[in-house]
Amino acid sequence: MRLLRGAWKVLVGIKDALVLLLLLLFFGLLYMVLTASPNPVVPGEGALHLDLDGVIVEQPENINPFDALTGAETVPQHRLRDIVQALETAATDDRVSAVALDLDGFLGGGQTAVARVADAIQTVRDADKPVIAYATGYGDDAYALAAHASEIWVHPMGGALVLGPGGSRLYYGDMLRRFGVNVNVFRVGEFKSAVEPFSESEQSPEAREANQALADTLFEAWREDVARARPEADLDAIIATPADLVEAANNDLATAARETGMVDEIGTRADWQARLAELAGEDADTGFQAIRLANWIAANPRQGGGTNIGVVTVAGTIVDGEAPPGTAGGETIAELLREASQNHDFSALVVRVDSPGGSALASERMRRAVLQFSEAEGDIPVVVSMGNLAASGGYWVAMAGDHIMAEPGTITGSIGVFSVIPTFEGTLDQLDIGADGVTTTPLSGEPDIFGGLSPEAARLIQSGTEDIYRRFLSLVSENRSIPVERVAEIAEGRVWAGGTARQLGLVDAFGTMDDAIAEAASRAEVEADDVRILWIEQPPDPFAEFIRNWTREDEDAQQTSAPRDIWTMLAPDPRAILATVTAEMQLLLDGPAMQLRCLECPVEVLPGRSSAAEETTLQTMLMAWLRG
Repeated sequence: MRLLRGAWKVLVGIKDALVLLLLLLFFGLLYMVLTASPNPVVPGEGALHLDLDGVIVEQPENINPFDALTGAETVPQHRLRDIVQALETAATDDRVSAVALDLDGFLGGGQTAVARVADAIQTVRDADKPVIAYATGYGDDAYALAAHASEIWVHPMGGALVLGPGGSRLYYGDMLRRFGVNVNVFRVGEFKSAVEPFSESEQSPEAREANQALADTLFEAWREDVARARPEADLDAIIATPADLVEAANNDLATAARETGMVDEIGTRADWQARLAELAGEDADTGFQAIRLANWIAANPRQGGGTNIGVVTVAGTIVDGEAPPGTAGGETIAELLREASQNHDFSALVVRVDSPGGSALASERMRRAVLQFSEAEGDIPVVVSMGNLAASGGYWVAMAGDHIMAEPGTITGSIGVFSVIPTFEGTLDQLDIGADGVTTTPLSGEPDIFGGLSPEAARLIQSGTEDIYRRFLSLVSENRSIPVERVAEIAEGRVWAGGTARQLGLVDAFGTMDDAIAEAASRAEVEADDVRILWIEQPPDPFAEFIRNWTREDEDAQQTSAPRDIWTMLAPDPRAILATVTAEMQLLLDGPAMQLRCLECPVEVLPGRSSAAEETTLQTMLMAWLRG
């Protein structure tokens, strides 16, 4: 009987596998049929519905199709270049009579990315086309976009608040010591505060000084842009005494926002749609004649000539080996460049960096891959374009460039190195567990996480850390033509905003991605009209794309997520906090790998969008514990 039961289980398993295979083939064939059809139809005239529910990113991550099928929570991601392209083409196309800037559910995307979208919105305004913004509640990022609109609408129960950069982070030093965990820290750089959360209970004076300077610089840039775009807004009063203003408006946040010039109109979503219907025509389903963003992007690809300029993106945490989009795998980027060089001829290369750094080895792997690509194509020029972040390992990669462009809000620098190794000899003592063994050399069994690091191992790891730092300084000195002594003064792991970095010589000029492409064309002596952009990147998973589009509700028919009221913005999202904690604990457990990483940089970790390539076992355990 056991034999029969075993055979039956095997047959059932084969049957289940065949059913799954047939389902995958069915969906794959259905996707090919649907994608073989012409581009989505764009109506003759209407308002471009710019629904920014979710986040703006440099490079969207692949969506797990089974998450989409099971309804697991994911954060919608909008590619920055697609949003900018959509707005800039809408500015000059007669089919677009207005832009419906829908900011309900907008979660941000970093100050530099948001500023780039704001510039594109301003391009529409400059073309004498109305941009009508709507949100239940406006925070800093949403308002930075809305300030460039011709009309700003807010829900009667909503409002607008200026929060500004800053806030608290967790420090685990005392907790780890309580459990007997000894955090062995190896670092170079006075301001390399990335490891402080693992060893201290609060930030050091050096870290506080650097973090405060960075926050002040970023806030001033935000304030200047909003004041320029929305001069009627009383920003000074809104920032200094928000509670006084709300109390003076009978505790009505929406009324306070209108009286201080932050918004123009108070109304529901239906009122906003009726206003758009006046400009773009009525529609029974959506309230106004809407042009879907996805359709508009598909119908307006970027045009180009015959001379290829490549663009490779280094986005997300830098890791060794291969990694999916949204994480920068050293081998993945190198292989993409190698294949592109074999298949095409290029006149220049633009390296787009939006990364807080990561593995020192992977950073060097990518830097050398860029240099090899340039050499294989005949020593073509390489221009680096920095996005929100190009810090630490991201800055190391940038050292492959002939010319570096950033924006005032870019966060860069963080020239420093660290490694952190937890050992658990104190934990074992608390549990009355012994650890003993034999050795044949001073390095046998090192790093010994049970008995503690030997002095010899600790000296070697510190020597390796100092060697990487020396190489970093030399690399910057050679690329930036700055004496190494001067590099040492502005390094020390300190983070700089783009404006300060330019003054220090860490970058060459301000400019957007398009400016970097124009600079690359100029250095290659190519006319701007003759440039064709080839994106050197991993193609999206077709099956995942199909499932995502299939399960997504019509964005014009209803909201894809609940609106964010003004109070939601004030409350921290516990899921995002958990994602951050688990990412930091994973870094602690990753071992002695040399890290060129800027953990002090303001990187948003959102539910469904982790900085790690895969969900960790630790995160799974913590989620199970929280669920009770």
